[in-house]
Amino acid sequence: MAKSATRVIKNNDDLSIATIRSFCIDAINKSKSGHPGMAISAAPIMYSLYKDFLMVNPKDPNWINRDRFVLSAGHGSILLYTILHIAGYKISLDDLKNFRQLGSITPGHPEVGVTEGVDASSGPLGQGIAQAVGMAMAETKLQSLYGKEIYNHYTYCLCGDGCLEEGISQEAISFAGLNKLNKLILLYDRNNVTLDGPLSQSSDEDVINRFISCGWNVIVCYDGNNYKKIRRAIKNAKKSKKAPTIVIFKTTIGLGSKNEGTCKVHGSPLGVEDGKNAKLSYGFDFPDFTIAPEVYETMRSAISNRVSKYYDEYDANLESNPNYAKALELSTNNVTSLLADDQLSDDLFKTDATRNSSGVILNHYHELLPTFVGGSADVAASVKTALKNGTNWTFLDRSGTNIHWGIREFFMSSAANGILLHGGLRTYVGTFLVFSDYCKAAIRMSALQKLPQIYLFSHDSLAVGEDGPTHQPIEQIAALRAIPNLNVFRPCDGREVAASYKLALESTETPSALILSRQNLTLFNKSDAYDLVKRGAYIIAKERNPLSFTLIASGSEVEACIKVKANLEAQGFGIRVVSMPCTRLFDLQNGNYQARVLGPSYDKRAVVEMGSSYGLHKYAKFVVGVNTFGASGKAEDVINAYGFSERALTLAILDKIR
Repeated sequence: MAKSATRVIKNNDDLSIATIRSFCIDAINKSKSGHPGMAISAAPIMYSLYKDFLMVNPKDPNWINRDRFVLSAGHGSILLYTILHIAGYKISLDDLKNFRQLGSITPGHPEVGVTEGVDASSGPLGQGIAQAVGMAMAETKLQSLYGKEIYNHYTYCLCGDGCLEEGISQEAISFAGLNKLNKLILLYDRNNVTLDGPLSQSSDEDVINRFISCGWNVIVCYDGNNYKKIRRAIKNAKKSKKAPTIVIFKTTIGLGSKNEGTCKVHGSPLGVEDGKNAKLSYGFDFPDFTIAPEVYETMRSAISNRVSKYYDEYDANLESNPNYAKALELSTNNVTSLLADDQLSDDLFKTDATRNSSGVILNHYHELLPTFVGGSADVAASVKTALKNGTNWTFLDRSGTNIHWGIREFFMSSAANGILLHGGLRTYVGTFLVFSDYCKAAIRMSALQKLPQIYLFSHDSLAVGEDGPTHQPIEQIAALRAIPNLNVFRPCDGREVAASYKLALESTETPSALILSRQNLTLFNKSDAYDLVKRGAYIIAKERNPLSFTLIASGSEVEACIKVKANLEAQGFGIRVVSMPCTRLFDLQNGNYQARVLGPSYDKRAVVEMGSSYGLHKYAKFVVGVNTFGASGKAEDVINAYGFSERALTLAILDKIR
């Protein structure tokens, strides 16, 4: 039996918050799936943020100077969708009622490019905070390039207890504090509950001093259900001049439910009866999915009154500003117009480690592209990611292009995603290939969000040598190749490195990982490397006798296969060598091209790779690979011990031919 309303709605703000909470309950009940607890507890916070603070224009959701918002606690997505609908974005009532249904624009977690008004995909906890840090970084860099008239906005992020337990959050917090990102505001819905139970069973940290020790400004709102106190707290957060700010809101998860304050309301619908009683506790006694006209009017008029004049003047004042035209042109991460006349001098190419070739070409593009920024996880000297004519990006110099991420691979990759999500810049990040595992969850988000991120991974094989199995990648390339919408380039020489870079920079929706060697690789004479690499694989050394066997390789193993070819052709065999720098691009080619390159017989092919054989049998019956961990020793000794000496490879292939 439903109770009578236990609260009196006194004004439109009360009505709006009650409506938002109630609508979230209804949508989750209808879906029979979702997370009502946080949607209910954080509703007043989100309402105040959109009504009172965010500089956004629902009629121009991609306005380049809008405030950015990231819902790091992405499981609360229905709360975001409901507020975006009320604010006037292109999300209909039917869209909200189709929450979490196949093909809807209101998926279970926010997805950029799917739902208007969503600035970042989120849900993997903690990554939203890192992406927000990247957005705040981008604002400072772009402001230094184009001026405050063009870029001058805030970045907000809403997180929960779970986000702050993830390790990436500490990496992000430390970096943001060090670099004094004062226009970054983190809104923390502290309801003290996680999915499995009370927060106390997994964390009892002093959050206030955690942030203070990292150089943050801390504001505590002890009543996160009080709209006026919430508004005052966010207003005070915007006053910070030298530090990012966290506003800690003490809230009750699933407020009004019979299970409020417990994990039972975290990730399960309330149901009809409990939902009805919760709504009555807010003073909301209306049919399901009701949004009164005054709720729309209150939100939309507040946004319009705050933003419209500024937005109109912004456009009018900048119409003839050449910097504005440049900023608009590059705001979608598209740098192809700047690459149109790019010509790499042949003097750049020589026999060298591909990490060194990468460093030379990276610096070439840094000179060409003023919006190209990046760095590595404290291995710039090893991965060759330093920009020689670039200064360091710091709180003292926002114009820098060298970013010192520190030993924070996961954060580095996720924050760089945030920079790309912001728009206007292109990014690269680097570390050793074996440590791509630290980046993996962020690489996946690059691919999912269609961000043209560039990952530079050096020390690509057993040739790492003395550092041993902890640093010798085995399964990493296979794991990267398994990620949808990721181009994994493993170039065999400097020319393939250059082609890989250009393809990566031309991309607007697909991230790229360049796998680079520490050891020197021979430079091959190819005048059309770009067109060849663009197709993923090509014949680098044609057979001299009738085709007996095809060797397929990438990276340093291409040179090894060419030596094997010479040995076997001296015995009368016809050996073809195929360089396959990018399996994904090759897989996109038509069947005729694939057969023409690989040769007609699957049984007369072998892939040679100093790494896991996983996934390579699709190209050949035989794979000469490594399916155990490596060993510590001189590079040449390790390579020989694992069967990749010229003699061992020749005998292995000869055995397969026979």
